[in-house]
Amino acid sequence: MEKLKALDLKPLAERVPPARAIAHVFLRTRFLVLAVALTIVVFTWNSLSSTASSLERRVPLSLRPSFACCRWGCYGPGVSPLDISPNEFAAWHQHKNTPILTNKHDPIDINAKSINNHNLNKITTSRDAVKNRERVLILTPLRDAAVHLPRYFEVLSKLTYPHDLIDLGFLVSDSTDDTLAVLAMELDSLQLNSDPKIPFRSGIIIEKDFGVTLSQNVQDRHSFAAQGPRRKAMGKARNFLLYSTLQPEHSWVMWRDVDIKESPETILEDFIAHDKDVICPNIWFHRFDKDGHDIEGRFDYNSWVESDQGRQLRKSLPVDTVLAEGYKEYKTNRTYMAKMGDWRDDKDVEMDLDGIGGVSILVKADVHRAGINFPSFAFENQAETEGFAQMAKRAGYRVIGLPNYVVWHIDTEEKPGNA
Repeated sequence: MEKLKALDLKPLAERVPPARAIAHVFLRTRFLVLAVALTIVVFTWNSLSSTASSLERRVPLSLRPSFACCRWGCYGPGVSPLDISPNEFAAWHQHKNTPILTNKHDPIDINAKSINNHNLNKITTSRDAVKNRERVLILTPLRDAAVHLPRYFEVLSKLTYPHDLIDLGFLVSDSTDDTLAVLAMELDSLQLNSDPKIPFRSGIIIEKDFGVTLSQNVQDRHSFAAQGPRRKAMGKARNFLLYSTLQPEHSWVMWRDVDIKESPETILEDFIAHDKDVICPNIWFHRFDKDGHDIEGRFDYNSWVESDQGRQLRKSLPVDTVLAEGYKEYKTNRTYMAKMGDWRDDKDVEMDLDGIGGVSILVKADVHRAGINFPSFAFENQAETEGFAQMAKRAGYRVIGLPNYVVWHIDTEEKPGNA
């Protein structure tokens, strides 16, 4: 004890750095950075340890030794997959569902601008055509029809179906008058109309001659000998027009002759409301007698219901013979819609037809897409629109006429017009 008391600590105290020097060391930048980094490491270590402990508590005690090498949440037991027993594997996966992707395909990105895609599954035909924004294609074949075009466009422009959903298509063939020029001027004037409700979505003019030289006067075009060749040529003209203009976006196709004098402005909505594959109206004409009385003449005898006599007649004819209605050479005794109905009665009355005329027809576009067109040859001894009706019925489509729904044609003392 005496030795300890005799120990002199003064030299030792002199060797201790002063407090100011010590503070200078701890306040140096490198020391502060080191202290902050060490603090972050410690907090991270504690967090990972807590997570590993939480995961480890979920595993049965018998498996915990195998996790000694992966306390920080590694996936699966910390041993080789070859050393895992079935019980260990089941115990691990009982709390974990592994997602499975079978035949996973990435989308195909098409960058070539020359490739287009059209999904026809989205093209609908319904009674709510306007609401569903269903597109309509109106088609008119023309031959020496310049005289009728002004009235045609006057009637057409009054259609109440939204014009931005309607495309127009025309085929000019074998004309000797100014049909093409008048058509171009009338169509251009229509599309440039200042009223935004008047112009249609688009218009297209197709030119195609078929070598038809038959005169358009009444005697020649309505002669019995002319009917077969004339109907075949008209069928060909309709098909060229159809296949040159039908687009994937079209839901409905309306065929309108150029020599219509009067037509209900709501005809598209009225026809679409029936939701039929093929539908046509009754065709009459105005003719006034000397007292000013309208005789309301019946025009189109191509819309008919087949008779037993007609069926027997067809069995006796060569397959390439085209039947024509209203001629003594072929007596069919068919029922003609033109002789039925009255525009003053219920316009929605329907009747099934076996033949139809072409003055005004509404067709679901898919009927045409399925291959139902206008035969330019004898089909069931019929051609053009009557052959079209026969072909549609053969394919299982319904062909409907509206005997009380009247579209007015020009007088039967007709001028040149339709192809």
